[in-house]
Amino acid sequence: MTYTPHFNQAGEAHMVDVGEKAITQRSAVTEGYIEMHPDTLQLIIANEHKKGDVLAIARIAGIMACKKTADLIPLCHPLPITHVEINLDADIQNNRIRCQTTVKTTGQTGIEIEALCATQIALLTIYDMCKGVDRGMVIQSVKLLEKEGGKSGHWQRV
Repeated sequence: MTYTPHFNQAGEAHMVDVGEKAITQRSAVTEGYIEMHPDTLQLIIANEHKKGDVLAIARIAGIMACKKTADLIPLCHPLPITHVEINLDADIQNNRIRCQTTVKTTGQTGIEIEALCATQIALLTIYDMCKGVDRGMVIQSVKLLEKEGGKSGHWQRV
């Protein structure tokens, strides 16, 4: 049988034992986009949406999601998150908002899933807040940009 970390020798799903791994500084950077109608983007930029400050609420939702990742992803370890930064920037030319998330921890396993979860939920919160004016929004291109730390070291998307 080929070794797969989330399966034991009997082929049963289990949480990987990271107890013997070194504690290191780890970080991950992710990004994603939500494309929308130009009028919807203008409502958000001008902070004139009737539900309030869409970007502020999305940022808080992303941070909260990052902290709850282990509750959502079955085999994900709960990690002591030391930093979360969510940047939401309007791209007027392409009628979209870019979400870039940076998450850091000091631990025995990576933080990529937490960063991806934060990005997804921040974008989904924008959708939820704006669906009344624009149901055609599209969340797209959510991906890992960079990770550091651990045995595999540094990785960066090229």
